[in-house]
Amino acid sequence: MSISVRLDDNFVNDAKAYAYANKRSVPKQIEYWAEIGRMAEDNPDLPYEFIQQATIASAEVNTGKATKYVRGKRD
Repeated sequence: MSISVRLDDNFVNDAKAYAYANKRSVPKQIEYWAEIGRMAEDNPDLPYEFIQQATIASAEVNTGKATKYVRGKRD
């Protein structure tokens, strides 16, 4: 479902700059910020870098880029 939302012009201009730098559309940049913000609120003890890396790891799993860990035998 999509809805129209009014956003502050300064916020949208910031989103445009970040979107351009990250090769995202403006709506996708705002969605990304919202996702990170929700994760940060749900996990206040986690630093931003950890949350960011967790989202990257999740995307790698979802796109088949990650490989299953197989423990090696001890000699």
